[in-house]
Amino acid sequence: MNSCLKYFSASLLALATQAAFAQVPALGAASNFALLSASPEGNGAVTCTRSTIAGDVGSSGLPSSVVQTLCTIAGAVIAPVSDGVVNDFLGAYSTLQDVPCDQTLTQAAYTDTTLSFSPGVICAPAEVTFTRTTLMLTGGANATWLFKIGTGGTGALTGTDSSVVTTGDACNVTWWVAQAATVTRGDFKGSILAGAADPATGAAITMTGAAPATPFEGRALAKAAVTLTDMAFVGCEAGGGGNVKGKGKCNQGVGNGPENCDPGNSNQDGHGSNPFGGARNTNDELGGKPGSPGRKGGNTK
Repeated sequence: MNSCLKYFSASLLALATQAAFAQVPALGAASNFALLSASPEGNGAVTCTRSTIAGDVGSSGLPSSVVQTLCTIAGAVIAPVSDGVVNDFLGAYSTLQDVPCDQTLTQAAYTDTTLSFSPGVICAPAEVTFTRTTLMLTGGANATWLFKIGTGGTGALTGTDSSVVTTGDACNVTWWVAQAATVTRGDFKGSILAGAADPATGAAITMTGAAPATPFEGRALAKAAVTLTDMAFVGCEAGGGGNVKGKGKCNQGVGNGPENCDPGNSNQDGHGSNPFGGARNTNDELGGKPGSPGRKGGNTK
């Protein structure tokens, strides 16, 4: 009997673990990006002002669609991204739309309050606004949360001076938003997958901090433009969850290669200009001999 009880207990634990991990989106190639504007037909746009980004940045638009003003990106800037990246994001967004709910946000607005959520799928049928609100996520280190905003077809997410508190990985928190997501100050966390653009701003994700910078851990992936101002953004490592450390350096030489990692700072020479603005691109994608990522003096061509 004891062995049977142990078996069933282990089985239930395994099922619970599978259910928890099932809520982390399978982003495919889109998981490589901290910021991604995957607007179809090459209309992507990313604007970064007075911010830092630890992770890769991608846009479906031309190189000029990524605009940097006093913005530091510790990762690759890819524009345009491949059709595969766009399709993987759109596929993940569509899949999450169909995930059933097991908890419900009953109000359209929460102000000066603390909310507590166990792991699961938390849904709001329309828009939700958090103002000076703390979202306490209670669960183990591997627990996951999926917030779905606008499950009735329309709905935006607005978070102002609000925070997400979790003892686990910020990248195990996912926000699926039918329309736009706007985050202002606070200490928000998670991977935001946003849909339609806000008519007023033209962006599907808008994050605005307070000088010198407001922290954010997770991803900002959208069907339209992504805009950051005064933010210190730390992206997830590729693959869904995992520690929030930004992209690692693989130092493989020329190009990103099959492992889709940042090949390092082997082209930094302190001269020339970056076609995306700011300092010269430091990724080893400008030519040279593969396998020699430590070339002294960099590639100045």
